[in-house]
Amino acid sequence: MTPSAPFVDPWQIHPVQIVEAVPESEGVTTYRLRYCGGGGKADYAFQPGQFNMLYVPGAGEMAISMSGEDRQAEGWLHTVRLAGVVTHAMSRLGVGGVLGMRGPFGKPWPLDNAQGCDVIVVAGGIGLAPLRPALQQLSAQRSAYGRLALLYGARTPSGLLYRNDYATWQDAGWQVELTVDRHEPGWTGRVGVVPQLFDRLRGLNTGRTVVFICGPEVMILFAARAALARGIPPQQIWVSLERHMQCGVGMCGHCQLGPLLLCRDGPVVRYDHAERWLQVEGL
Repeated sequence: MTPSAPFVDPWQIHPVQIVEAVPESEGVTTYRLRYCGGGGKADYAFQPGQFNMLYVPGAGEMAISMSGEDRQAEGWLHTVRLAGVVTHAMSRLGVGGVLGMRGPFGKPWPLDNAQGCDVIVVAGGIGLAPLRPALQQLSAQRSAYGRLALLYGARTPSGLLYRNDYATWQDAGWQVELTVDRHEPGWTGRVGVVPQLFDRLRGLNTGRTVVFICGPEVMILFAARAALARGIPPQQIWVSLERHMQCGVGMCGHCQLGPLLLCRDGPVVRYDHAERWLQVEGL
């Protein structure tokens, strides 16, 4: 009999410490976290696309996707944008600060199902963070996949995340295409919206191409439409969606999108399961 996975209480808050804080762009920082005192390390593992609930005493709790793993230090990364009370409180903790964590939660990117296929990763702004672990795993298992392409954009060149990773991904066989909404002095790359980067891809085998998309919902919608226009079936397009998550286990209903509870049924959802609801303005 195969031994069962250790039980993880979804309500148990574990103390974790910030061991490094790396600025990525204005208002965006990557925090390296690990368990305080080494407790719980053996039981913790996440899959690309999942999220943790991070708790700052006196401020509240927020859902943040993992943006990487540090196997040597037995820790993991969260890339956080300043956006509210909890994120500002976390920024004030600084290196050495302690916060609470529950997780991991949610459905991951279907990397196993994509084996043998071409994979197109599409990201906008901080939407690259939940996709970064998938990029790393796809690179590490390069021979299991076909063509790999990253289509990524931000509002400005200074808003592009993980700029030191681009050359590493290219060396691993990725076609990396970048764009920005607004030009800045010194930028010699493309100016335009992310869905236009699909025009940079040639000779797509649409029947064996899988697309992963994460970013602002309007970008997700138009990027998915760009993939559909090129003949990629909707069941081969996966999107990571965000709503205000409070419990992480599908009980409170704050993250509801139509019939979906995104903390439980997502955040990674097949596009044809979410398309109808993404087109309802203000939902």
